[in-house]
Amino acid sequence: MPPDRRSYLVGLIGAGVGPSLTPELHEREADRHGLRYVYRTIDVAAAGRGPDDIGALIGAAARLGFDGLNITHPCKRTAPRHLDRLSAEASLLGAVNTVLFTGGQAVGHNTDWSGFAHSFTRGLPGAPLGTVVLMGAGGAGAAVAYALLGLGAEHIAVVDAEPARARGLAAALRAHPGGDRVAGADRGALPGLLARADGLVNTTPVGMAAEPGTPVPPGLLDPRTWVADVVYRPALTPLLDHAAALGCRTLGGTGMAVFQAADAFRLITGAEPDTERMLDDMAALLAPSTTP
Repeated sequence: MPPDRRSYLVGLIGAGVGPSLTPELHEREADRHGLRYVYRTIDVAAAGRGPDDIGALIGAAARLGFDGLNITHPCKRTAPRHLDRLSAEASLLGAVNTVLFTGGQAVGHNTDWSGFAHSFTRGLPGAPLGTVVLMGAGGAGAAVAYALLGLGAEHIAVVDAEPARARGLAAALRAHPGGDRVAGADRGALPGLLARADGLVNTTPVGMAAEPGTPVPPGLLDPRTWVADVVYRPALTPLLDHAAALGCRTLGGTGMAVFQAADAFRLITGAEPDTERMLDDMAALLAPSTTP
């Protein structure tokens, strides 16, 4: 995107995206750069649409003059086949969370993996990466698995409600150097896996207000295991709450949300985001209101 552009129209496509803080994060950072930045949400669930309708929505956004889109659950894995080109990471992961409209083409990118990697390095420095249990093999799961490989994880066990999807993600990542360190596992193997795991990452929606609960039975957690969650609303999910009470090191989803948004903002505008200011923005947006 040309760096001298001063006006942008951006959208977020996904289910239940009305309360998302991503639009506010983008718009606040754009204001600081002196950019006119209009960010709109497109809720597929509210419109009676599903992930297979993403192609029509991307096409409509292109015709309406959007500069870019963010894509979230449940459309990250269906979006790639409706795009003209994919970045190397998006192609490998089979998941897109950012679309740029440039040169008459719709180009897919993935900033979830870099967002998680940055958040992990910042929030859990020195955390052991011998064996990591990854809950969820969707778009976020693929991105986190890729990030963990880059961070040096020795073994990643992917567990999903659909075992075939977990095995499929492991097979896809074998195209990446070191991908043989990822394996799909059945949910019944969780007790044994967590008994010897260094870390646990939840990439499922479980823990959000719309899907309360924990992705693993809290009784399986061990104090020596670090626990991360990609859910950022609430910032303290039931999983993280249980883990912290046990004495586990924990990492919430707010860092990943901010860093993936910052990377997407950079792609869309060509401007360099200030991630520390964006982290402050996120903290302010998540703080309980003091208004009576």
